[in-house]
Amino acid sequence: MAESSPPPPDDARPRPRALIVLLGLAAAVGIVVSLAAWGFLELIHQLQVGLFTDLPEELGYHHGAPSWFYIVVLGIAGLLTAAAIVRLPGDGGHVPAEGLKIGGDPVQPIELPGIILAAFATIGGGLVLGPEAPLIALGAGLGIFAIRSLRKDTPVEAQAVMAAAGSIAAMALLFNSPIIAAVILLEALGLDREKLPLILLPGLLAAGIGSLISIGMGSLTGLSTSAYALGTLPLPTLDQPALADFAWTFLLAIGVAVLTFAVLRLGLLTHGFARRKPFLILPAAAVVVALLAVAFNEASGRGIEEVLFSGQDALTGLTADAANWSISALLLLLLFKGIAWGLSLGSFRGGPTFPALFIGAAAGILASHLPGFDLTGAVAVGMGAGAVSVLRLPLSSVVLASLLVSKSGAGSEPLIIVGVVVAYLVTVGLDKAFEAPQPQAPPAAAGAATNG
Repeated sequence: MAESSPPPPDDARPRPRALIVLLGLAAAVGIVVSLAAWGFLELIHQLQVGLFTDLPEELGYHHGAPSWFYIVVLGIAGLLTAAAIVRLPGDGGHVPAEGLKIGGDPVQPIELPGIILAAFATIGGGLVLGPEAPLIALGAGLGIFAIRSLRKDTPVEAQAVMAAAGSIAAMALLFNSPIIAAVILLEALGLDREKLPLILLPGLLAAGIGSLISIGMGSLTGLSTSAYALGTLPLPTLDQPALADFAWTFLLAIGVAVLTFAVLRLGLLTHGFARRKPFLILPAAAVVVALLAVAFNEASGRGIEEVLFSGQDALTGLTADAANWSISALLLLLLFKGIAWGLSLGSFRGGPTFPALFIGAAAGILASHLPGFDLTGAVAVGMGAGAVSVLRLPLSSVVLASLLVSKSGAGSEPLIIVGVVVAYLVTVGLDKAFEAPQPQAPPAAAGAATNG
């Protein structure tokens, strides 16, 4: 009997020596990217405080900026974003109405100035988008720049590893957890079992070391990341959900999925106009967003900032003050912020995740007025449904929503899972139902047979 030949070597498995080199480079990338991400988030935070708090006070408006101030600031933000998109390489980053883009062609270092400027103008200027997409691009671009600096002819696979490691390190600072960042990135990339260690090990190492560096920077400078990093929300304890919680979960998840889908369609519609005339549409869209915020303030008596910004900073205040929100104010919030978010998705540059979480939390507070629906469970379901409707990543959405309510007991986790699954199925169904029909090829073969 002939001896069986050994299986061919699998090139996808990294050699130990090469993996050690990648891990060492990933540690260095983690330090650099985390410092850059920390500076990026801190500058955006300081820009928002300077524009919307300090500047009005210096102008003599000690009780808040007047309505015209928001219109002027957001209009200028629209012009700056349009300039970054049109005049600089990279189009300012990906279009957020198309979801959170991960994978594909990596961000090139030359594209980073345009992406960062567009993010500063968009997020710092008060538009309804978050910082996660620019951070992913920042981490990927710096990771590629680092490995190319050592060797210009670096293989594409090694560049992809460093891009992923940089992205995980950047997101870890924002989500306040390397695990959450790794789960989101790895689920989005859809890696197989053999490629997983090649991306996961350098990414986790970069994120872990980078997190230590960012903590040290916070201690040295006295600037706390709590102003912009995502943390657990102040919600009542829920140890065990009731039958009514499960029943209402289905309705809430469907509602949030439909609302989010409508917002994304508005974003895609807006993008169709914005890409043709950015210097006209972006300032106009920004002014409309400002007017929506002012109108919400007049109609509800609530702050203008509830409609502006991504919502990540306002999540804590929204949930802590849930008992004082009336049904009418919540409905107005969903309407006005939803439209403002849709316009921002199609015109500006940033991430769609945090507005989705905020909209989901607001919908959850509204749904908690239903008989027997616990507030904590409703908010958790709303956030999970909002996240999966935008990200299309079920596991990441479950983990993210669970993290946000982790101090409120384990009772909301089954509700989150059910809500995420329902919202995901509804979103996929809506995508197929409203998908543009593909043109059919002419029946050439049939025609030839007939004519012959």
